[in-house]
Amino acid sequence: MDWWLVFAVFLYFVSAVLIVAEVFVPSGGLISICALACLIGGLMIFFHSSSIAGWVGIVVALVMIPLVLVVTYKIFPKTKFGKSVTLSPPNRQPGDAIPDTPELKELLGAVGIVTTPLRPVGMCDFDGRRVECVAEGGYVDKNKEIKVIHVQGTQLTVRVVEES
Repeated sequence: MDWWLVFAVFLYFVSAVLIVAEVFVPSGGLISICALACLIGGLMIFFHSSSIAGWVGIVVALVMIPLVLVVTYKIFPKTKFGKSVTLSPPNRQPGDAIPDTPELKELLGAVGIVTTPLRPVGMCDFDGRRVECVAEGGYVDKNKEIKVIHVQGTQLTVRVVEES
């Protein structure tokens, strides 16, 4: 086997490595240009050897580039280095997320306690369930009893229950 063909295969390998590097290293496209140069150099060597080798090189390039990207995206996050440089999803508890609208509609007419002052937005407690609420009339002090008077989307509007 001719050493030029070995060099062409080496250029393909370098091109694949540079494509992976471009995904993870911000270079403004400079690494992509180098990868493309290696790929073109390899193709030129293949075509210089024979036209059949050149066309095989084109097919290999058309298969190699998407394959390298897909494999990189699938395998990289599972590696030790990948785990150290990628973000993990947030660790949320069931009570942390904003409840869905149907769940909030169930609270219409419910009575609860203000846990943080409503200025006009704050947190209220409805039987151990903390929900963000909007006061109808502005500021409401902590520990006041409130009632849900309106639900729109994920926003609960509350009114102070008057003591009689």
